[in-house]
Amino acid sequence: MQQKLKGKKIAFLATDGFEQVELTRPWEDIQNAGAMVELVSLKTGEIQGMNHADTADTFSVDKTVDEVISAEYDGLVLPGGVQNPDALRLNQRAMQFVKEFFEQEKPVAAICHGPWTLAEAGVLKGRTVTSWPSLKTDIENAGGRWVDEDVHVDKGLVTSRKPDDLDEFCAKAIEEFCEGKQEKPAV
Repeated sequence: MQQKLKGKKIAFLATDGFEQVELTRPWEDIQNAGAMVELVSLKTGEIQGMNHADTADTFSVDKTVDEVISAEYDGLVLPGGVQNPDALRLNQRAMQFVKEFFEQEKPVAAICHGPWTLAEAGVLKGRTVTSWPSLKTDIENAGGRWVDEDVHVDKGLVTSRKPDDLDEFCAKAIEEFCEGKQEKPAV
């Protein structure tokens, strides 16, 4: 694979309960495209992945949200899983970390339940996104417009609905991370 992302550093923000394939597949594709990737979480040690409702593997955390500075990264990936974004939404520092990528106009990719984190961070106003269908009302209440598409790109924000969309999601995330800057939505 071409090293399109050589020299880029991408953060993956997740905690216990993330949908494993929504972390591992983008991680592998983005790393294969040449980027350095880091797993950022709420705690040190390891976090628990899930295969839907079943416990899967654990993954070593590189840094906690208290140790990172968004300016050190070129982009952010938010895997889904129900428990993961629900826990992230309750952590003020995690929400600030997410918000900073939008303030710095850096690309962000969120899949499945990952956009819950975006709703809580207050960054969806004026944006069109897709997600797992049950998030539609939350996205609309946060000022976003929800669409039912495999993948949707809105000025540097890449969103997808579910693991079946990973081919399109990963390709578009890599494309946006290459470009490196999102535009602010018209409100």
